Amino acid sequence: MSSHTRPSQPGIRLHVDLDGELRPHRSAKIEAHLRVDVDADGAPTDLPAVELAVIIAVDVAEPNRAAVRHALPAALRALPDRISFAVLGGGPEPVRCYPLGDDEWAVADQNQRRRAAFATGSLPLHRDGPRPAGYAPWAAGARALLAGRPLSVRHLVLITDGSSSAGETRLEEELDACAGQFTCDVFAVGADWTPDPLLTLAERLHGTAQFVDEGLGRAVTDAIARLRRVRTSQLPIEVTLRPSVRQVSLSEKAPRPHRLVGLPRPGRPHCWSFPTHQWEQGSRDYLLTLVANADDDPLETELQFAMVSVNGVHEPVVARWHLPGQSEPPTPTAGGGSVRSMNATARMRGALREGLTALQEHRPGTARECLAQAAQLAARFGTDWVLDEIRTVADIEDADAGRIRLRAVDAGALGPMILRAGSHPGAPMAGAVDAPPGPRCGTCGNRAGSEARYCIVCGEKLL
Repeated sequence: MSSHTRPSQPGIRLHVDLDGELRPHRSAKIEAHLRVDVDADGAPTDLPAVELAVIIAVDVAEPNRAAVRHALPAALRALPDRISFAVLGGGPEPVRCYPLGDDEWAVADQNQRRRAAFATGSLPLHRDGPRPAGYAPWAAGARALLAGRPLSVRHLVLITDGSSSAGETRLEEELDACAGQFTCDVFAVGADWTPDPLLTLAERLHGTAQFVDEGLGRAVTDAIARLRRVRTSQLPIEVTLRPSVRQVSLSEKAPRPHRLVGLPRPGRPHCWSFPTHQWEQGSRDYLLTLVANADDDPLETELQFAMVSVNGVHEPVVARWHLPGQSEPPTPTAGGGSVRSMNATARMRGALREGLTALQEHRPGTARECLAQAAQLAARFGTDWVLDEIRTVADIEDADAGRIRLRAVDAGALGPMILRAGSHPGAPMAGAVDAPPGPRCGTCGNRAGSEARYCIVCGEKLL
């Protein structure tokens, strides 16, 4: 295993790990661990509420009105002054419950909060008859409404009991249209919802999905408070590729797993932009995957395969192809093995989710195999919350060896566990190293990677 770590800029820590056993060929894969830090830089603790627009959408059937009867008014009464908000209820299509009349948005003050809380007493919910076809209409309604509110942070809070119709043919298409327009948190109530579409909403719209048995009002209030801790609403990560790199992907691994969509930069055929959202102070870890054609590359020579750029800070992705049989041994570094750890952590989460889903679908053989793998990986990483989840449905005889024994469980109670497996926050990867900043360009002022010789922005030689 060949490990290559570059000193990094303030705010970015990058670790590149290239498999020394990989033979250079037309589809060779390179994986890099990218860490991005955001600091407060003396900014106020909370984002001003006037910069936030929030939709609270209630996708709940009439028999479950009790689930939101007290929680929704409590959440509305707790809204901060000057936040823009709207409340949607259910019917054949999502319908606006508040504000009433011609106004699409209300701005919170004492009077608006009181009127909104009163209006929720007659909140329209699903009754007998046609219902929205899955979650796509809720996302589409939020997208249309938020288009008229161009504020810094735009967010959908979706409360659902799964009572929309089962047909979900348009969700992926609608989420493509919503990408970059707003973010979304999903709160599941009751017991009749399906986890997969909720996790899809949370992952694609950069939010969370969680089951709330009690304390729904507090959960909504906490979600809005978290929005006010956002330091920047969107922070694109740009990846400029060497021409021999044919594919690129980037996925967030911590604190929450999110699939990122790469957008080509017009006029820059080798540059891709990956939008990210809702940056609070702290660290995020990403897995960057490149597929390169190594047919014409020299061996045993350092090559720059990509340049990663975040907010004017740049870091190169540098690695080398080794001669067969002459791979360098692993170099012990603070960030060593981070790519393998990220991949193993993703397998652990996936195995836990797949095992719980198999248990819900009465496939005990698959459930036992997947949960045993999750237990083994959780023991290796010391991930106690995963072991605790497994203990709810199985006896762990030997976590290190992956030996478990399933117990009889209520399949209907597994949904909340599946949500946690797919959306539970994780700690940032340990082991990224601090390093001195790179040179600053004397022409345009941009700071370059620590070993850069030319500015990536203007091309001038660095001093």
